[in-house]
Amino acid sequence: MSKGMLIDTTMCIGCRACQVSCKRQNHLPAEGLDFHAECGGYQSPATMSGKTFSLVTFNEVEDDNGDFKWVFAKRQCMHCIDPACQSACIVGALHRDESGAVIYDKDKCIGCRYCMLACPFSVPKFEWEKTIPYIRKCTMCFERINNAEGCTELNDQPLEGDARERIEAGSRQPACVKGCPTGALKFGERDELLREAHQRIADNPGRYHDHVYGEHEAGGTSVMYLSSVPFEQLGFPSTERVGTLAYPSYTHVATKGVPYIVLGVGALLSGLYWLSDRRQKVAAAEAKREG
Repeated sequence: MSKGMLIDTTMCIGCRACQVSCKRQNHLPAEGLDFHAECGGYQSPATMSGKTFSLVTFNEVEDDNGDFKWVFAKRQCMHCIDPACQSACIVGALHRDESGAVIYDKDKCIGCRYCMLACPFSVPKFEWEKTIPYIRKCTMCFERINNAEGCTELNDQPLEGDARERIEAGSRQPACVKGCPTGALKFGERDELLREAHQRIADNPGRYHDHVYGEHEAGGTSVMYLSSVPFEQLGFPSTERVGTLAYPSYTHVATKGVPYIVLGVGALLSGLYWLSDRRQKVAAAEAKREG
């Protein structure tokens, strides 16, 4: 089983602790205080970028009574089960780790930006402002979740017993999950999180919109969401738009036939060349006899 993350937007208070934790973990600079209130929210910055991998969006939505309320949603890489970015990358700079995280190798990247075009959630971002730019995005803190050694001391004091186990458990989850004060983010096995998400909906049908976003979208993702309102109201692309099939499956039939097409075209061109050359030699021989 692969790891995953469940984000319950009904528990999010918009504190941005996850956003700050992400920046600290990935050594990302601030982008300045530019609050974007023109669309009904007060989020900062406006979108994810090469400097912001996690972003809490502020969404003012209308409830069933005609009143307006805030719904906050943490946006990040969805870590698709069959990633379109991985399929589109021609040099293997993006790949899905066994843990479920889609990670990036900048040493392989050639800057083609095909991953940006392929992603159905518009996640990978390019460092346009840099002389030597790279693609940047959330990696689900795969270094943390794959950390086998864990933490052995805290504040220069050795950790032992239950204290060490608790600290190690916390260090083996993404920084955003660790930093969330309300429990809106939960990390664990994807299958178990999916069962829990459906159980939450069944136990509180009036609280949740009956849909787990990420269960089927684009073939399924490791990051899944619960919400009190339809996800389109939070800026998520609709299920109809992204579909329920993994994007690489759309191109699998075509790409599978490429080697045969190349061989066929090569054989055809070789045959045409042979016929043309043969025709020219026959014409030259006939002209020589007549002469």
